[in-house]
Amino acid sequence: MTQVTDHGGGVRSISVPIPDNPLGHTLVYLVDTDAGPVLVDTGWDDPASWDTLAEGITGCGTSVAEIHGVVITHHHPDHHGLSGRVREASGAWIAMHAADAAIVRRTRETRPEGWFAYMAAKLEASGAPEEHVAPLREAPRSLRRPSTLPGFSPALPDREIVPGELLPLPGRRLRAVWTPGHTPGHVCLHLEEAHPDRLPGNGRLFSGDHLLPRITPHIGLYEDPDTHGIEGLGEIADPLGDYLDSLERVGRLAPAEVLPAHQHVFTDAPSRVAELLAHHKERLTGLLTLLSVPLTPWQLAERMEWNRPWADIPYGSRNIAVSEAEAHIRRLVKLGRAEAVTGSDPVTYTAV
Repeated sequence: MTQVTDHGGGVRSISVPIPDNPLGHTLVYLVDTDAGPVLVDTGWDDPASWDTLAEGITGCGTSVAEIHGVVITHHHPDHHGLSGRVREASGAWIAMHAADAAIVRRTRETRPEGWFAYMAAKLEASGAPEEHVAPLREAPRSLRRPSTLPGFSPALPDREIVPGELLPLPGRRLRAVWTPGHTPGHVCLHLEEAHPDRLPGNGRLFSGDHLLPRITPHIGLYEDPDTHGIEGLGEIADPLGDYLDSLERVGRLAPAEVLPAHQHVFTDAPSRVAELLAHHKERLTGLLTLLSVPLTPWQLAERMEWNRPWADIPYGSRNIAVSEAEAHIRRLVKLGRAEAVTGSDPVTYTAV
């Protein structure tokens, strides 16, 4: 049974399943406008997910064919995955921040084997053991239909979300708030309208993955095969620093209610922001203790606290963990609290 929740004021959510993922569902929001219904995110590109989304839209009293537009909080496949199918069925426009749209373009232009080669090289440089890296080197040989791999053929957006501006949604006031960190082009969407139940605060916030009620979003690196190795041409990205700055910006909005892309809606955004800021401060302090001896990013990830012991973390999740460890190292280096050990290969880092 498709779960549709009415949040009042012409906003409903549809729980769209994510196959084989502990998050379970993406909350796709349907917002009524004078030009027709608009979706905030779409869910994973999977037949069962598509059926659920279509059924949910019907349960909202409309149909996929009537969708006017799709607003994407960020490019990840559990948010952007079904956008192309929605556009094909309805003629809807798709809007995304320019930074994430650039990732979509590069993803479409990079053959899957390029991604696997990049990941293998990146993990090797992080100090990953050979038995972990080897499957990535073998993966390209086993690919038969790369275009069907999730996330490798995302739909190109045809409109740009401009930070600070109201989206062109007749009858609504939905303002884009740029919140980089989880991705470089992540946006939250501030519905600048009184809460339908008159809860105290400033409207409602569609928070994507930026602000979630019980979990901390993944903060990794912004690199991909086309950007890796050229960051020295400009300032090196600091995704965790971006995320912490974005959190404070959202906290100052003080919305009456937060409508996230996972789990459930919640209130008191400033308190949740304070919890997340404290969590990352504590984690950075703990990493400095670990870095009292030189460690590679892989070794640091092995020693960090996760939601389960390192031995129980699946293969793919270890890749994500190492990326998160590197994002934290980069923040410490940026703050002058850690540095690379000269001449180390693979590179190790130590507290200063």
